[in-house]
Amino acid sequence: MTDPKQHIAWHHLLYLLLSITMVAAPHAERLPWWIIGLVTALFAWRAYLGYARLELPNRWLLFLIAMGASIGVFLSYRSIFGRDAGVALLVIMLGLKLLETRTLRDAMLLIFLGYFLVITNFLHSQTIPTALFMVACTVVITATMVRLNYARAEPPFRVQLRAAGVMLAQAVPLMVALFLLFPRVPGPLWGLPQDAFSGVSGLSDTMSPGSLSRLTLSDAVAFRVTFEGEIPRRRYLYWRGPIMWDFDGRTWSVPRFFYNTPKVEASGEAVSYEITLEPHNKRWLFALDVPAMVPPHAFISGDFQILSSDPVNQRRRYEMRSYVNATYGVSENRFALRRALNLPAGLNPRTLELAQSLREKHGDDRALIEAVLQIFRSQNFAYTLEPPLLGENPVDEFLFKTRTGFCEHFASAFAVLMRGAGIPARIVTGYQGGDLNQFGGYLIIRQAEAHAWVEVWMRGRGWIRIDPTSMVSPLRVESGISAAVSRSEPLPMMMRDDFEMLRKLRLSWDYMANTWNQWVLGYTPERQRWLLSNVGIDNATWQKLAAILFGLAGVIVAVFTVLVLRQLKSQVRDPAKAAYLRFCDKLRRKGLPRAPAEGPVDYARRVEGSRPDLSPAVAAITRLYVALRYGTENSVAALRDLQARVKQFSA
Repeated sequence: MTDPKQHIAWHHLLYLLLSITMVAAPHAERLPWWIIGLVTALFAWRAYLGYARLELPNRWLLFLIAMGASIGVFLSYRSIFGRDAGVALLVIMLGLKLLETRTLRDAMLLIFLGYFLVITNFLHSQTIPTALFMVACTVVITATMVRLNYARAEPPFRVQLRAAGVMLAQAVPLMVALFLLFPRVPGPLWGLPQDAFSGVSGLSDTMSPGSLSRLTLSDAVAFRVTFEGEIPRRRYLYWRGPIMWDFDGRTWSVPRFFYNTPKVEASGEAVSYEITLEPHNKRWLFALDVPAMVPPHAFISGDFQILSSDPVNQRRRYEMRSYVNATYGVSENRFALRRALNLPAGLNPRTLELAQSLREKHGDDRALIEAVLQIFRSQNFAYTLEPPLLGENPVDEFLFKTRTGFCEHFASAFAVLMRGAGIPARIVTGYQGGDLNQFGGYLIIRQAEAHAWVEVWMRGRGWIRIDPTSMVSPLRVESGISAAVSRSEPLPMMMRDDFEMLRKLRLSWDYMANTWNQWVLGYTPERQRWLLSNVGIDNATWQKLAAILFGLAGVIVAVFTVLVLRQLKSQVRDPAKAAYLRFCDKLRRKGLPRAPAEGPVDYARRVEGSRPDLSPAVAAITRLYVALRYGTENSVAALRDLQARVKQFSA
């Protein structure tokens, strides 16, 4: 064992830099450029000082750098608290601590900080690749810690990596026991309140021209769905999200009111399924039209939007039932109908003029709706992911000038025409369709499948879903967005059907990721109770779980203790160690016993100091033993040489 006050060697410093750099590297993509430059300069500075054997900088200089960096973090993040600012400060302080690392004790402290920095990577991502890379970082950090504790005759680094891997493997049984039995706490494990979910993409509570088309550039998963029975046809897969009632001439928005939930008259059996929703930091949950139940810790609004009691800032799994064919809102609240007719004065006049002329021609609401749909079908409208920019009267420009748009353009124009003709209408945003993962038998709904449609209210029929986009691009509803757009459109590559092999590989990976999400990241208190009940542990209170956990931990420790003792016993039978023990016994009989915690090199140094006449023989025996026991020497000739020298040795 080395002296903790001993100054750190150059080769130890290199391995320390390697392990710390590995842990800090994933944060580089999220840190400001000046922090990356500063930390790189600090690491390079320490490497140069160690190589040139120069004095480390004065602590006052490090203090000034720390103060300046703290101010810089505050200016960059407007705070020194929270996930992003906290991680940035930790990375900077790690570089500064490296610059004052003189002794092995300082290096051990830096190792422990490295372990903590491993955890911070999970604040940003808990995917399988992140977990695997962090395991690799932990192995390298542990191997570095092992290397720091060698005084002389250090084995190759691969041997230390193997030792670190063995130690971590020995911790796996206890880790699994803690994971399965430690009482789960509700709420997110990884995340901080201020900024843990900044940058999460998804639907918004407003919709303006171009807002949904931007989501098509993302193939991130919005949620996954597992059906109990047969999956409904794609044209029925309308996943209901935020409902837009208010319109200012350009932007639709979700109102801050809730009417009573209208009565539902269903035709046919409800469809049962389970949704695993990715965090989006909003309150809405998604369900097929029309929801037949409300998940726990949620409620339903008067327009059938399911809302969570709290923002969805962690992955959430909930069971649902929905009616694919249902009538609802026949006797709708009159205040809701009045709101569904509001239009801003003075905006989009040509659209309102068209609506009035259609009303004069068609007294029947159904005939008027069909006339508007016929306009979309027959007048050279085009569906595109790159719609042109629109001006002050966006609906007028879309209908009478550009005639090119995404689903929000068609839905907005149709809803304005309906309201202008006296038919209550509202915008429904959500997702349409889904990609079947044949490996797991579930649907993947991605952000690129974001969609908007319209609900109109008709007397005696209630609210009716109408998708004007399907009039222009039927393939969007029947076959998905990849079939509806041209090859030149900027759709994510994996949303295309051209790369079948890559697509299958990605679906395979998604299946593994989903399993990881369900059983590791999604190991909630409910899932823990379900798992324990299946093995006969009912009513699993925290006291019962703690007792089982301590008992199981005791068994695991006892098993490993027995294995270690057996290994120590087998080590005594090791011929090299047996010969060395005979050598130590000869010295003990001459009044030079070896201390229990004394290593071979330190013991030899003490014997040589007390008996200089024995120095050549003691040095040769110790050198051979260390090479055979801790080094790479494993030849029979070396072992026989050691045994012969011990046999000839006489004090």
